[in-house]
Amino acid sequence: MTEASQRVGADRKRAGRDGRVKAHPPAFTARTAGAALKRLRREAASWQAPVLALMAAEEDDPFKTLIGCILSLRTKDQTTAIAAPRLFALADTPQQMLAIEPAQLERAIYPVGFYRTKVRVIRDICRDLIERFGGQVPDRIDALLTLKGVGRKTANLVVTQAFRKPGICVDTHVHRISNRWGLVRTKTPEQTEAALRRVLPRRFWIEYNGLLVAFGQTICQPVSPWCSRCVLAPRCPRIGVVRSR
Repeated sequence: MTEASQRVGADRKRAGRDGRVKAHPPAFTARTAGAALKRLRREAASWQAPVLALMAAEEDDPFKTLIGCILSLRTKDQTTAIAAPRLFALADTPQQMLAIEPAQLERAIYPVGFYRTKVRVIRDICRDLIERFGGQVPDRIDALLTLKGVGRKTANLVVTQAFRKPGICVDTHVHRISNRWGLVRTKTPEQTEAALRRVLPRRFWIEYNGLLVAFGQTICQPVSPWCSRCVLAPRCPRIGVVRSR
């Protein structure tokens, strides 16, 4: 089904008794997206989103942020939010992590997806941090990308969350919601990052991922979002949404 046909189907469902289709609000612009983020910032504390618990556990620590992101890949945030603090209770530096037997690390992060592979990746990262960066996590995206298993999502998250430097971390939530708002029209997270860097004011880059991931986990979900609970509903174009609650 094309995006156009999805919109038609959604329009029919929202038609009034007189048969007229209720007009959609226009797509978000840089200005209206900024206003939306301010509204979401005020609402975020009430969401109890798993990503917020995970961010609290990492405490803006670069190493914890890096390893927490590795754990979260292809794993539900609810699972990561439990496994990450359990791992950091055992070790929260590269040196401590390498001093623990892999089997013990595996038990600590289970049932994180691909937990055995992730333990190997984590240990490789720790060795690289010690050998090449003096045991410290680098604060530049290009340097982070040289670490085995670190992609753009992870690198951007570390730079923004741990070092408070501008960057745009794009995961499935950010990709979906940015397109649902009409702020970008992209097919992949990589395209979304590039597009957001062009249209989103730089002052919103650091908080963009955290807010949208929490929003996507609780309100603007992939299938049947909770539009009835959303403070942005009156202004949202809901592009691609065919069913909502």
